[in-house]
Amino acid sequence: FQDVHVGIFVGFGFLMTFLKKYGFSSVGVNMLIAAFGLQWGTLMKGFWHTKGEKICINVKSMINADFSTATALISFGAVLGKTSPVQMLILTILEITIFACNEHLVTEILQATDVGASMTIHAFGAYFGLAVTLVLYRPGLKNKHENEESTYHSDIFAMIGTLFLWLVWPSFNSALASEETYRIKAAVNTYYSLAACTVVTFAISSLMDQRGKFSMVLIQNATLAGGVAVGTCADLSIHPFAAMCIGSIAAVISVLGFRFLTVSVKDPPLLSFTYCFIGCVHFTPGMQAAALGSTIGIALVGGALTGGILKLPFLGQASDQNCFDDSVYWEV
Repeated sequence: FQDVHVGIFVGFGFLMTFLKKYGFSSVGVNMLIAAFGLQWGTLMKGFWHTKGEKICINVKSMINADFSTATALISFGAVLGKTSPVQMLILTILEITIFACNEHLVTEILQATDVGASMTIHAFGAYFGLAVTLVLYRPGLKNKHENEESTYHSDIFAMIGTLFLWLVWPSFNSALASEETYRIKAAVNTYYSLAACTVVTFAISSLMDQRGKFSMVLIQNATLAGGVAVGTCADLSIHPFAAMCIGSIAAVISVLGFRFLTVSVKDPPLLSFTYCFIGCVHFTPGMQAAALGSTIGIALVGGALTGGILKLPFLGQASDQNCFDDSVYWEV
């Protein structure tokens, strides 16, 4: 439980701190979303798993509550710097509600295998964030905002988030396995998938640079793809070499996505989706999961409806000029 908890609050929080003037909001609003979301997630998950008339509270339910907030945090990456705290709280309520319904459909009705929640959390959160950011698209931000960039120190803080997530990902994928044997399998497979993914990410990052240098933004994000990619089959009896192959393939897909997808997309609304690179970290590896049909449809429709609600003028959305700036909502 503690590993998952640290990953949600520290890992995701610091991973978002790469923007030079949005560090307070990245960590602070992440904490707000997570603290609020785990309470709402307890209720929503409990609704589908009630025994009698009461919601059972135990370590497993607390882990599930933390997991439910991860969907909102992934979507937060798609709209980072462009939404108000109030908007994010509303998004959290709506997304976790829809997530709980979709997860019940996928795991209980369709009986899909998804021990690491690559499909129900990562793919769902990415598609949901995609739909929200398309609806909230701002023509005024078509040209890059002056604050929409990182600095040397902000990238170091973001790397801290990457390291925490990388370290606790075996716990992410094994926490909800049904038996101890499956938990060990999930942890081992994730361990080797992440290791292989990291080595391949460094190698390709260097090969794709004319000077042979590493790209910090690639290392921050693509090194995590191995954990997502192996999540669906982590508890199965696959050979460690197979897990390493999965991690390596995830690294190749993610790095190539970072390198080419984000520079080749010319349609302005789609540029928003590439923001924070959630497409390559969560969206692409998550597609290795099975039974994605309901997840894709529900996430896109739910995200579009949520985006429409978030556009209501009284929710305090920052102006285009004040995007990516902590001083709008924080004492700086």
